[in-house]
Amino acid sequence: MKQKRARNSAVSLKYNGSSNHAPRVTAKGQGWVAEKIIAMAQERNIPIKEDKDLVELLGKIDVGQEIPEALYKLVAELLAWVYQLNKEYPKNRKTNRV
Repeated sequence: MKQKRARNSAVSLKYNGSSNHAPRVTAKGQGWVAEKIIAMAQERNIPIKEDKDLVELLGKIDVGQEIPEALYKLVAELLAWVYQLNKEYPKNRKTNRV
C-alpha cells in the first residue's frame, strides 16, 4: 500500500487581474488544515506547486492580504507556470488559482 506523504503547510492564492492589484492569500494552514487546502484544490483541478521556501514566505502574509511587492517576481513565475498548465491542459483546468 502506497503511503501518502504529509505536507506540513499550504497557502492558497487568488488573482483576478481586473479587480486585484496583486494576488491575495485566500487560505493558509499547517498539518490537517494544509491537507484540507490541498484536497480542496485537487477536487477542483487547481494546480498545486510544491515549493517549501515560497510557502514559508507566503505563510507570513495574513489571509485576505495582497502579497507584498517583494514577492511579485516569485509569484509572477508561479502564475506563468499555472497559465502554461492551463494552456497545455485546458479541458482539465477551470480556474487560475494556486
